[in-house]
Amino acid sequence: MPAAPSPVPAAPSHLPAAPSPAPAAAQRSVTVIGLGPMGQAMAAAYLGRGYRVTLFNRTPSRADALVERGATLAGTAEEALRANELTVLSLTDFDAMYALLGPAKEAVASRTLVNLSSDTPEKARAGARWVTELGGTHLTGGVLCPPPLIGGPDVSAFYSGPREAYEKHRAALEVITGKTDHRGEDPGLAALMYQLNMAIFWPSMTAYWHTVAVAAAHGIKATEIAPYATENFAGMGHFIDFYSPRVDAGDHAGDVDRTSMGLASMEHVVHTTADAGVDTAFPEAVHDIFRRVMEAGHGADSFSRAVELMRR
Repeated sequence: MPAAPSPVPAAPSHLPAAPSPAPAAAQRSVTVIGLGPMGQAMAAAYLGRGYRVTLFNRTPSRADALVERGATLAGTAEEALRANELTVLSLTDFDAMYALLGPAKEAVASRTLVNLSSDTPEKARAGARWVTELGGTHLTGGVLCPPPLIGGPDVSAFYSGPREAYEKHRAALEVITGKTDHRGEDPGLAALMYQLNMAIFWPSMTAYWHTVAVAAAHGIKATEIAPYATENFAGMGHFIDFYSPRVDAGDHAGDVDRTSMGLASMEHVVHTTADAGVDTAFPEAVHDIFRRVMEAGHGADSFSRAVELMRR
């Protein structure tokens, strides 16, 4: 999930206190490059599990709290790469990888890079080729939780790339998220699965922000609407489970819902928003999809027919 601003925790509440350092010969080690909120949380999780952690970030001060807990701050990306066989990258995108590691290309050989940076499937494939051509191994990853939940047993991440590398480092990957899902050898697949989840997350949260804005116009606080919004989101699982097999079968029968009904409902949402003096751009975008399905002659079909419209 996207990185929400948060301080580096002294120790994640769901993790045990950091154990005494293991003997040097047996101690596990990892390098973390990129110390935004997500990278900091990952490094903290590794420290909490007794790993020897080496860090690198273009803004060194972001490592201060982690260094106080025992991490080592490398002076250069090359030094960070050479410190350990396994390196976790937590960067803005794959371009940031090239910018940081380009000057340290010689140090990529014989290293495994787990790239948890967000980007497109094609960018992930190109990045994997770049690492492979330098003699390294690349695993693409996509983490499905915000920084405060890193290290938890019930959060998950997608990975793709060489299965052998995934299995070799699986225990280290499960420090970040308790559940991991290897999607195959194609390095673009983990990026794809991550982006598919972001395509749900961002519009869903935008719908909530819109709801909060309309509620506020009527003197209703976000904390008052929150329990109902949570119940609404929780109930979405029912609809997803119901519609998914029908969509796969090409069944858009209007026996449960109809596009014409949805269009009327979204018109009411748009008008309610306008009457409250709130920006109507978001509900109008949804309304436009209903309208296009109607204009295509599918007013009596389920709104799931929108899938076909979007495919075209």
